[in-house]
Amino acid sequence: MSLKHLIMPPDPVYFDLLERQAAIATEAAHQLLDLTKNFTNIKDKRQEIEVLEQKGDQITHEIHERLNKKYRPPFDTDEISKLASALDEVLDYIDGTIERMLYYGIQSSDMHMIELAKLIHLSTVEIEAAVKSLRSMKDPRFIEERCIEVNRLENLADDELSKAMIELFQTENTITIIKLKDVYDYLEMATDYCEDVADVLSDIAIRHSTG
Repeated sequence: MSLKHLIMPPDPVYFDLLERQAAIATEAAHQLLDLTKNFTNIKDKRQEIEVLEQKGDQITHEIHERLNKKYRPPFDTDEISKLASALDEVLDYIDGTIERMLYYGIQSSDMHMIELAKLIHLSTVEIEAAVKSLRSMKDPRFIEERCIEVNRLENLADDELSKAMIELFQTENTITIIKLKDVYDYLEMATDYCEDVADVLSDIAIRHSTG
């Protein structure tokens, strides 16, 4: 153990907060997937996810507060900040997707929404496993493997969005096109932010394994 660690050891609360934030993202993604499969009571389900999104916001705020108060993080300050912010964006886009479904009066989901929601959920499961591994950092390769899988899932989401767009633009109802395109875009953006989370986690794992 270095002298710096002895004088001011890293604050373990960061791990607690990040693990809670990742778990909330997984739960929100699970609820999103359930909603797309069982498209009923959208208003109530949106309120449940909104509560999760607000909990995520609170955790992000707490992490940044600890950073500002100089509670020493286990990794670089910038890495912790980016990780918390990217996780928060995942939650924002999950919540934003359902918000749009509700406000646009979407009457039913379709196979593209279900598939994109499935990819979001699978991504958050991988992210949660990687975040939990940060605490001990016994196997950086495990984290990298989870991140590679998230990247693969994001590529699948890109493909699914393309399919959805091709099908959508074959319709003639302009209003429907505008509404559904926005919903599809938000779903795909959630996977983009999952990939951002994975990129930060991968950087941490690589730096640790070579350090």
